[in-house]
Amino acid sequence: MSDPNKRSNEEPTVAPGMDDGEELNAEATEEEIKRGDYTIVTTLSFDEVDPSDDA
Repeated sequence: MSDPNKRSNEEPTVAPGMDDGEELNAEATEEEIKRGDYTIVTTLSFDEVDPSDDA
């Protein structure tokens, strides 16, 4: 029998049907912040200029 409290080595996933753009970018409410029920999110964006566009 597996332990439900044991973490697996699987990558995190998003529930099917969840609008991840909306839910994952939502701000925490004051109540959630007071409870400590929030996650700090850092967005990494790769900005690349196409090297074939020499001007």
